[in-house]
Amino acid sequence: MDIMVENDEAPLLEQQTLVPEPIEKTLIQKAITQTFQSTAHLANLLPTGSVLAFQLLSPIFTNQGACDPMTRGLTAALVTLCGFSCFLLSFTDSFKDQNGNVCYGFATVHGLCVIDGNSSLPPELAAKYKLRVIDFVHAFMSVMVFAAVTLFDEDVVNCFYPSPSDEIQELLTALPVGFGVVFSMLFVVFPTKRHGIGFPVTTES
Repeated sequence: MDIMVENDEAPLLEQQTLVPEPIEKTLIQKAITQTFQSTAHLANLLPTGSVLAFQLLSPIFTNQGACDPMTRGLTAALVTLCGFSCFLLSFTDSFKDQNGNVCYGFATVHGLCVIDGNSSLPPELAAKYKLRVIDFVHAFMSVMVFAAVTLFDEDVVNCFYPSPSDEIQELLTALPVGFGVVFSMLFVVFPTKRHGIGFPVTTES
């Protein structure tokens, strides 16, 4: 007698693992992601000495955000001086002499005017470092990036705007982010080839 056993082959677990679909990033999210990915590049575009001087002195000059007329004037002078140094140092460049020492100079319309060391460049080589229109663009963008760094500093913001209105608060929150996104994109599109004072020196310098 044959016994027929039906095997429905029904799986014991029919639970399906639900994998969340990847969320496509919006254009704004992509821009912000690109901003954070280019942080190292932005650090290469700002003079480290100017930024460090600002970060060290701003808590002292602003009295940690509790400003009086004198400290407010000192803070304004600090921001102006550091911003001007970011602009001015964008026109500096460097090269290595025959002994491997790094020498600095200012870019001019005729070439590089060496201000550091006794070395000098031949006219045909100095012409490679001459002043260009893109240098002014980089200098302006450096000032704007430094302005974003300044607006991210709570002590400086509280010094000039101790009790801002809702509209001013929204502006102070959105403005540095907008500066960071826009000018970081411009720096990526138009990268600088100079390695001036306060900037990292590469082996190609």
